[in-house]
Amino acid sequence: MTQNFLKVPTFTDNQDEQNRLTANAINNILDGKINSTGSFTTDGTKTLKTVIDARCGGNSVVLFVPTTVDAAGELNHMWLSATRNGEFDVGHRNHTKNVAYKYVIIG
Repeated sequence: MTQNFLKVPTFTDNQDEQNRLTANAINNILDGKINSTGSFTTDGTKTLKTVIDARCGGNSVVLFVPTTVDAAGELNHMWLSATRNGEFDVGHRNHTKNVAYKYVIIG
């Protein structure tokens, strides 16, 4: 699940409204709300997980964080295999459990 924060329109007829929207967006960024997070779960019987996310590009960096003890145990056996426009691949070893992660996309 991703959070969606309001985007700032490139133009409004009301300059005060435009300034308010811009300030809110900047303040959200300063508070760490950059609208680039999500989550995924690996399938323990496979070795590749493709995550669909329109915010991903070919040069994006994707960082993931385990959300369970089992996921933490598998983290050393995971890597960002590929990034493309609209998706990324996470390589991982076969394991017996499905494990959950949260991620952030930068770039």
